[in-house]
Amino acid sequence: MVKRLRFLATIAAALGFMAMFAAFILQIFTRYVLNDPTAWTQEATLISYVWVVFWCAAFLTRDKDQITFDMVVLASPRRVQRWLAFVCALVTLGAFLAALPATVDWISFMRIEKTPVLGLRYDILYSIFIVFVVCVVIRQGLRVARLLSRRWGEVLDERPSGFSE
Repeated sequence: MVKRLRFLATIAAALGFMAMFAAFILQIFTRYVLNDPTAWTQEATLISYVWVVFWCAAFLTRDKDQITFDMVVLASPRRVQRWLAFVCALVTLGAFLAALPATVDWISFMRIEKTPVLGLRYDILYSIFIVFVVCVVIRQGLRVARLLSRRWGEVLDERPSGFSE
């Protein structure tokens, strides 16, 4: 089930990227070939970019895909690594959880504004950011729980592809 959902999220991301790329190519064509630029293509490109970035960060990027500066952590004993990972996950969880109400409030407030060309409401446009924040909270909450469980070593063993010690 998770693999299927991940596959569907990947398809949605690819479609979003294709929409962004198509709008970008159309923008270049109308500007430099027809010498009659269209404003909506720039707005569509920006909107697609925002959605693709936060969609992928919310649903497709795994913790092991993130860039980390963990030389100190990796040089530490295994139990210290566990508690450092726990503190980092807890701080991230706390920060995103604390920011969630203000984020929802601000994005809800933005319903009064619309994009200049396409006329899309900003609350709809940036609603993907709320989804991203909620996914980070869930992911870090699960990470904290896994680090407190008996199988905490599995969390530390998750390394990026191509990682070698």
